[in-house]
Amino acid sequence: MSQPNLAAESAPRDATATERPLLSVNNIEVIYDHVILVLKGVSLTVPKGGIVALLGANGAGKTTTLKAISNLLRAERGEVTKGSIELEGEAVDNMTPNDLVKRGVIQVMEGRHCFEHLTVEENLLTGAYTRGGDRAGIQRDLEMVYDYFPRLRERRSSQAGYTSGGEQQMTAIGRALMSRPKVVLLDEPSMGLAPQLVEQIFEIVKRINEQEGVTILLAEQNTNVALRYAKYGYILENGRVVMDGPADKLRENEDVKEFYLGLSATGRKSYRDVKHYKRRKRWLS
Repeated sequence: MSQPNLAAESAPRDATATERPLLSVNNIEVIYDHVILVLKGVSLTVPKGGIVALLGANGAGKTTTLKAISNLLRAERGEVTKGSIELEGEAVDNMTPNDLVKRGVIQVMEGRHCFEHLTVEENLLTGAYTRGGDRAGIQRDLEMVYDYFPRLRERRSSQAGYTSGGEQQMTAIGRALMSRPKVVLLDEPSMGLAPQLVEQIFEIVKRINEQEGVTILLAEQNTNVALRYAKYGYILENGRVVMDGPADKLRENEDVKEFYLGLSATGRKSYRDVKHYKRRKRWLS
């Protein structure tokens, strides 16, 4: 028996529940090199102004899903072979990555990608390249980014390749903000960072969402922290969505506790206790 959709019993009943989502991924399949099936009918929706988490272990298909949305798969010999992707109700499957950026879809890549030979401020300004000669607006947004990330103001003239991992992650997120995005696809922002710094970055992402109205689709292995900041979550396993629901419901779900948070009714479990979970998952049985 498959795991019930948690949203069925806990979806909000107000008017916002029926609004058209900002981003909609509809039953997509992704194949690499014409033979390797990676995503197998993935569907998800991202409401305007929301923070949605895409969760799962390494190799589950999180990054592939984000790249399918931003149309970056072709550079890696991948393609969406079935399904559709819509932004504000309009199909964007065939748009170029550049066109999607102009439409407000920005991906912050896994691994804190910066132009290492440029300064922090030069990196930030590259995010505004689609905005033409709007110098006053670009300067205002640059100050906005520095307000969210005071450390970047201090390091603005430093070569990005010589900054810390946390500073590079801040630079990558700040560069995305400079494009005035509608939705940011944020891929593994916690990777390789100390827990205290992870909390700091997630707090800033939350503020950006609340104060600037930027919608966030977050791919993250750190289920614990992601579900504390997201409003809704989807769990991927082997290229399929196996569970989804409001973040607070997922945090309390016994399967999520056991297999993703390392907890169970009898207390915290070790990796040895849960490493054979694929054979025991109730929602895949």
